Amino acid sequence: MARLTIHPLQAVRRARRTGQLQASPPVVLTASFLCLILLGTALLSLPAAQRQPLTFFETLFTAASAVTVTGLMVIDPATQLSVFGQGVLLALIQIGGIGFVTFAIIASLTLGKHVSLKYQALALEAFNQTSVARIGQTALTVLKFSFMIEGVAILILTLWWWQHDTLGHAFLLAGFHAISAFNNAGVTLFPDSLARFSGDPVTTFVLTGCIILGGLGFSVLADIYHKRAGQPLAYYTRLMLLGTLVLNVLAVAVFWLIETRNPGTLGRLPMPSQGLAAWTQVVGARTAGFASLDVEQLRDSSRFLLMCLMFIGGGSLSTASGIKLGTFIVLLAVVRAYILQRKEVVLMHRAIAPETIQKALALLMVSGLLVCVGIFLMSLFEQQPFVLLMMEVMSAFSTTGLSPDLTRTLSLPSQVLLMVLMFIGRLGPLTLVYSLGTQRYSRVRYPGASVQIG
Repeated sequence: MARLTIHPLQAVRRARRTGQLQASPPVVLTASFLCLILLGTALLSLPAAQRQPLTFFETLFTAASAVTVTGLMVIDPATQLSVFGQGVLLALIQIGGIGFVTFAIIASLTLGKHVSLKYQALALEAFNQTSVARIGQTALTVLKFSFMIEGVAILILTLWWWQHDTLGHAFLLAGFHAISAFNNAGVTLFPDSLARFSGDPVTTFVLTGCIILGGLGFSVLADIYHKRAGQPLAYYTRLMLLGTLVLNVLAVAVFWLIETRNPGTLGRLPMPSQGLAAWTQVVGARTAGFASLDVEQLRDSSRFLLMCLMFIGGGSLSTASGIKLGTFIVLLAVVRAYILQRKEVVLMHRAIAPETIQKALALLMVSGLLVCVGIFLMSLFEQQPFVLLMMEVMSAFSTTGLSPDLTRTLSLPSQVLLMVLMFIGRLGPLTLVYSLGTQRYSRVRYPGASVQIG
């Protein structure tokens, strides 16, 4: 059956005639995130949320960065926001990370109401699922795992940081950074991000553990949790675990080899701290944006490596963005099949469906085009080193938030561009294209053509 899509302008015209607004799930999802950003802007604009006066644009940018779990900041949350303001920021990160739709579905199920077909479609779009029967189960799983992982991390960090701080302050810091890490936001209340914890294995592995778990995807976590003895993990779970392990280990090794003799980064640290700092920087660059080193002091080759990791991102149905690790693995399998001249794309003894390949290629092209346009516009607006502008754009689009401390110094057009890229990156390029376009089906069939490639 063909899936009908209503263009936003058509939805508005129909709303004027009937008094009811009907829109496709991506449009509703887009509008929900916009409303959440505006609500966050209003709350952050309250005097009670500010220690220092903030402009409307500063609060808007901060809210957008929090809802899209990016972490790019034009303010210092530790000094310019009050405890209430920091709480608002954390709430926006939590809702934006776990998903606005998750809370809506949970609220509906809790009240005992039936989820309508319209909102079932909305949930399927947000969760990237195909089965309506699993919507409620998936939403409950998202919340259960989120709060469980965050709770354990908060407890460990509170007890660990309590050794050098008061219990109350240690708890507040632990709560903020555990939630920020699990939701892959990368927002921190420390002026040097996580650089002060380069020699602290407990803090390093707790926060990077939260980042990895949040970036794996809730379907993977649920499969691991419900695994019974003797039963193998699901195919996608095995693919994600293996891909995450290989990518992280290889990236850490390459990053360490590049930076180990750089006196501005790893070169100034003892060997054990070098390993912890390299691990934190690589894991944070893939999805979260925490920094264990001064990004401005990194070599250009290291920055390019981190940008590649940002572009790949985490897993589907996770708090991370990017083109997603599954997409990257499928694309590698496509290249391998072409080189070996195989008709089928096989990955871990499974044939990949043509629709999956088409979606992966489309996502790569749309994402790459958006990044290129963003870099081009940023280079027009700013007179900064090109590699730093590239990193800023990639950081915004991938909602990673790893920045060479450039965001606050950019001009207004560049900061507006970053907000747009953050929003697009969080919703997903294909979702945005889907929501802006009208899907038409035609019975007309055209003759084939031969196009030379390469």
